[in-house]
Amino acid sequence: MSKVKQRCPWSEGVSDVYLEYHDTEWGVPAYDDETQFEFLILEGAQAGLSWSTILHRREGYRKAFAEFDVVKVARFSENKILRLQQDAGIVRNKLKIRSAVGNAQLFIGVQEEFGSFADYIWGFVEYKPVQNRWPSQKQTPATTPVSDALSKDMKRRGFKFVGSLIMYAHMQATGLVNDHVEGCFRHKPCKALGQQKVIGKGG
Repeated sequence: MSKVKQRCPWSEGVSDVYLEYHDTEWGVPAYDDETQFEFLILEGAQAGLSWSTILHRREGYRKAFAEFDVVKVARFSENKILRLQQDAGIVRNKLKIRSAVGNAQLFIGVQEEFGSFADYIWGFVEYKPVQNRWPSQKQTPATTPVSDALSKDMKRRGFKFVGSLIMYAHMQATGLVNDHVEGCFRHKPCKALGQQKVIGKGG
């Protein structure tokens, strides 16, 4: 008889897509700018909505935002932005759509300053994933002093939809922090991944 896998409670009972995301992506350290940019768009789009809403529109976002090519998105014209506001495959919020284009332009600026956006964002955790050990999901924070600092700095640079709550979710998604609860079968694998590679000034 196969043993039932224990997972973070938030991941269960929603959909197979949600479960797959938890089992294969959430908490995995992302050292590449492509993944970082994708989640910057997706997490910003989530503001005020459920993550399930965005996750089930992920392919729509992939098509609408040029496969998450930051250079292409940064060059979106006004006509393109207006067309996206009619795209049923994404959340048709004009402020979120415009912010994604503006954030892409700022993202490139950060790349030019730091060598990569990954180097920039990983610097907030000293280039090494924060390894938490939460016995239960109730103990997992919604924000931390680190996400506060990251949010403040990104807002200073002009980024939109980057509040501390959104940026902590971004940190969780891209593995800057391992918030799988201790009993989850993904806790140890994500911890091991975080010990395999350190980037930027820390590497």
